Amino acid sequence: MMDGAGFLTLIGFVFLATASPGGATTLVTASGTRFGYTRSVPLMAGICFGMGSLIATIAGGLGAMLQTFSALELALRLLGTLYLLYLAWTIAQQGAPSASGVSEKPVGFVQGFALIWINAKVWTLGIAASAAFAGLSSSTVELAAMLGGAFIVIGSVSASLWCLLGARLGQLLKTDVQWQVANKLFGFLLGLSIVPLWL
Repeated sequence: MMDGAGFLTLIGFVFLATASPGGATTLVTASGTRFGYTRSVPLMAGICFGMGSLIATIAGGLGAMLQTFSALELALRLLGTLYLLYLAWTIAQQGAPSASGVSEKPVGFVQGFALIWINAKVWTLGIAASAAFAGLSSSTVELAAMLGGAFIVIGSVSASLWCLLGARLGQLLKTDVQWQVANKLFGFLLGLSIVPLWL
C-alpha cells in the first residue's frame, strides 16, 4: 500500500521525467508556438497516452523482454533516431505560418503516440520506474495501473506547460526571420535530444 511519502516521491519522479527537456517536450513546445494550445491537444494526448500505456505495459512485464533481447532495444533506438531526425528536419525547414489561408496540419495523436512507443529512452524510464516503485503496490496489475495513470495525468500537466510556453512564444514572433530562427532552433534541439538515446 502506498503511503504519503511514496506518493509524493512518485509524483516528483513522474513530473521530473515528463517535464525535463527532450524530444517530446521540444515537439510540444514547437507545436504550441506554431499552432497554439488547442490545435496541439491531439499531439499532447498522443504523447501522454503513449507514455502512460507504454509505462503500464512495461510495468506489467514487457520490460523484461526488452532487457532479454538487446536487438529489440537497438531497433527501437534506430527507429526513434530516424523519426526524431525526420521531425527535426521538417520543423527546421518551416518558415512563418501560412498567411495564404492554406491550413497546415500539426503533428497529431497517432504520431505523438508512436514517437513514445519507439523511444528507447522511454522504455528505459519504464523499466527504472517499475523497479523503483514496485514496493508501492501489491501486484503487477496495480503497479501498471498506478504508473500508467501517473504518467498520463502528470504528463498532461507537463505537456500543457511546455505547450503554453510555446504558444506564448508564437505570439511574440512577428517576422519571417524570427519564425525561421525559432523553427531552426526547435529543429536543432529536437535533433540534439537524440544524443541521450545513444549514451
